[in-house]
Amino acid sequence: MSILVTGSAGFIGYHTCIRLLDMGHTVVGLDHVNAYYDVNLKRDRLKQIIGRDGFTFVEIDLNDADAMHALFEAHAFEQVVNLAAQAGVPYSLENPKAYIDSNVSGFLNVLECCRHHSVKHLVYASSSSVYGQNTEMPFSTQHPVDHPISLYAATKRANELMAHTYSSAFGLPTTGLRFFTVYGPWGRPDMALFLFVGAILNDRPIDVYNEGQSQRSFTYVDDIVEGLVRLLPHIPQADERVISDRPDRSSAPFRLYNIGNDQTVALEYFIAVIEGLLDKKAQKNYLPLRTGDVPVTYADIDDLEKAVGYRPTTSIEVGIEKFVSWYRKYYRV
Repeated sequence: MSILVTGSAGFIGYHTCIRLLDMGHTVVGLDHVNAYYDVNLKRDRLKQIIGRDGFTFVEIDLNDADAMHALFEAHAFEQVVNLAAQAGVPYSLENPKAYIDSNVSGFLNVLECCRHHSVKHLVYASSSSVYGQNTEMPFSTQHPVDHPISLYAATKRANELMAHTYSSAFGLPTTGLRFFTVYGPWGRPDMALFLFVGAILNDRPIDVYNEGQSQRSFTYVDDIVEGLVRLLPHIPQADERVISDRPDRSSAPFRLYNIGNDQTVALEYFIAVIEGLLDKKAQKNYLPLRTGDVPVTYADIDDLEKAVGYRPTTSIEVGIEKFVSWYRKYYRV
């Protein structure tokens, strides 16, 4: 297929492009390459795929509607994977406009392009952050998500509602993926694993929020990508039947899935695994829960398994080991 992947210089976007190319698809990677974190890391990711057969990179801002429509006009994409977004929960409290520009206005342009250029399926990134103050575990797509506690989460929930509108009004098949704490090689420098490894190796203290009591459905990036590519041909169909016992379902060609590890990992154990691999003890600076953060995330992925027969398989020990190996090689430490 001809597939557009937005956010191709980003962490998950980069890995998705590699997997799709390995599968023989033609991929156009789009990215604005902004400076939210180290641009050199983004450029180095791109260097791994630019030049591969079947890959084209374009540097476009999702907010540039004319450039976006011209791109869709030129390539006749069959499917679109929208992974471009302004990421990060804490930063959304400092620079809210960046989140509206990228995650709302930019996503609207993606929807409009898909609508007007007959895209067969839009798969887009949502987030476990949409569960907000929900305390019922594990998190299920059947649970209400009406109380986000960060602007980042609010924009991701907005994406889901916007996608449903386009599925319902225009028949655009859309699949939203609520990612749960993705980690792995070429990861984001603002994420805990990246921060912890760098700090411990350089004898700096690490900030451990929620006094170390947090738990997460840490999910290795290859497991995320495996679920994503399995869902690409699984195109939602309109269904006029009323499913009274599944309020998360819609008659529109619209689906939402949790995609993450269905095993939670305590933050203290996560740190202990890193310490063991680095053979160094962390200096821990215990702090309260940050504004916008939640103490626990825990993914119910039964719907994903029913849809495509898949569950994540990478253990936290193996996943962290792969990240540490990449980190040492990339930074020569």
